[in-house]
Amino acid sequence: MNELETRFAYDIKNKSSDIFQTPNIAVDYLLPYIQKNHHVVWESACGNFMIKDYLIEKGYSVYGTDIIDGIDFFKYEPEFSYDVQITNPPYSLKDDWLERSYKLGKPFALLLPVNSLHSVRRCKMFREYGLQLIIPPRRINFITPTGDGTGAWFPVMWFCWKLDIDKDINFVL
Repeated sequence: MNELETRFAYDIKNKSSDIFQTPNIAVDYLLPYIQKNHHVVWESACGNFMIKDYLIEKGYSVYGTDIIDGIDFFKYEPEFSYDVQITNPPYSLKDDWLERSYKLGKPFALLLPVNSLHSVRRCKMFREYGLQLIIPPRRINFITPTGDGTGAWFPVMWFCWKLDIDKDINFVL
């Protein structure tokens, strides 16, 4: 079994409902909003390396970590300097992921379902820290362990903080 097959087998065994690997188009929607000084990226849930590899292809320096490699995002203190965290985190952990991301104090862009806008806990965080949104024009066809190509049944958007974006709500055309 190659590395990607091993990762997908791990994914299916350990929470396949959280496994939505990110195609390049989702990152393309974000890139115009990443400032030129944000060139070192931490991809903190790199899964099958799709975001990491694409950002490297686009000229960014990227550090990738993932639980499959024994790196627990909630306990890990990066041993490298980074400018921005860009990732598509496990959706079942979105509240904790957002909270940890805010507490790290660095700019971030997290690809989350649109319905992540509401919950008491998240609303408190958004009010306290702030939030900017980058909203794609259509649903993303994620790569899933089933590989059926049907994509997600839910829309997503980039939840961002400290990216120095001119507007808080940004619709991508």
